[in-house]
Amino acid sequence: MAALAPERFEGPGDAASAALDELSRNFTYGASGTGNGSLSGEWYRRNQIHLFGVLLAILGNLVISISLNIQKYSHLQSAHHEHPRPLFRSMIWWGGLVLMAVGETGNFAAYGFAPVTLIAPLGCMSVTGSAIISVIFLKENLRASDLLGTTLAFAGIYLLVNFAPNITQNISARTVQYFFVGWQFLMYLILEILIFCILLYCHKRKGMKHIVVLLTLVALLASLTVISVKAVSGMITFSVTDKMQLTYPIFYIMFIIMIASCVFQVKFLNQAMKLYNMTMVVPVNHIFFTTSAILSGIIFYQEFLGAAFLTVFIYLFGCFLSFLGVFLVTRNREKEHLQQSYIDFGNIPGKQMLDKIQPDSNDLSYGSLPDGSDSTTSQSGEKKKV
Repeated sequence: MAALAPERFEGPGDAASAALDELSRNFTYGASGTGNGSLSGEWYRRNQIHLFGVLLAILGNLVISISLNIQKYSHLQSAHHEHPRPLFRSMIWWGGLVLMAVGETGNFAAYGFAPVTLIAPLGCMSVTGSAIISVIFLKENLRASDLLGTTLAFAGIYLLVNFAPNITQNISARTVQYFFVGWQFLMYLILEILIFCILLYCHKRKGMKHIVVLLTLVALLASLTVISVKAVSGMITFSVTDKMQLTYPIFYIMFIIMIASCVFQVKFLNQAMKLYNMTMVVPVNHIFFTTSAILSGIIFYQEFLGAAFLTVFIYLFGCFLSFLGVFLVTRNREKEHLQQSYIDFGNIPGKQMLDKIQPDSNDLSYGSLPDGSDSTTSQSGEKKKV
């Protein structure tokens, strides 16, 4: 009878306790030992997998920066032709598109090795990197705000890597299932759906097209995207040792959520880009996206579980520095490319401005210069023939 005791039936309570035991083995935040939460040798030894994820994210964002500049170069090259060809016929544009896919793949893989709260803020690398590359290869102007913004962004990245949650998780299917039915995530999901429906009603029925409304819709969808991307990437990474991970229904549920949220996220983001210029959309979208990703990592994956107050404060300060850096890099960048295509003679001393530069569009002489019959009034009030 004693030999049969270990083979007892495992009920729902036993399955929950087993999942909790697995989570307790995964979470290592606050573990004893020197170097916890600092860039010491012990920290490096325990967080090598995190650093690998950080490296993937940084390289992925740099590749995205290169792809953005290549696509921008293809647009400029097409604009200089008298009869521009469609972009899909340009090999340069296709090269930029392929590099974009490679960079996004690197970001996708990074979520499988490092926490969401560490990978998501590194998106500022694509903005600052794109500014630096455009100065080198596209010969754009290097401004003081670009240097200051890049410096602040790098300082923020250093603080993020140093003080991000020191937590190691093996994202298995059982772990995702446990998080998915947790009361924290269910309450967060209900609140997010409620806010999303209200904003969608205001946008569709009331015609509200403010940038905050559109990018809040993008951010709400982005939180689901980040959660599902980390779940899918983590289960694929975990399937190297356990082939059964990809047979769980939760894998396909998360995969569908990832695809659907990405599609609608791009839709609302494109609407914002059509109504507002890039200097407004890029920094606001980066702030909203990063904030929603951090919240999803805290609520769904509980990545700040047991974190000290000082660690959280310095981490948030690093996020603030990266936000400020992105804002400085993108500030007034598009206005520098506006060229004045005419000369305002009215502002030149000693020159007289014509009453009528050319006839009205309804006149038969529209498009011709004014003849000698036109007159203008000098500063002394006397009429002079042109």
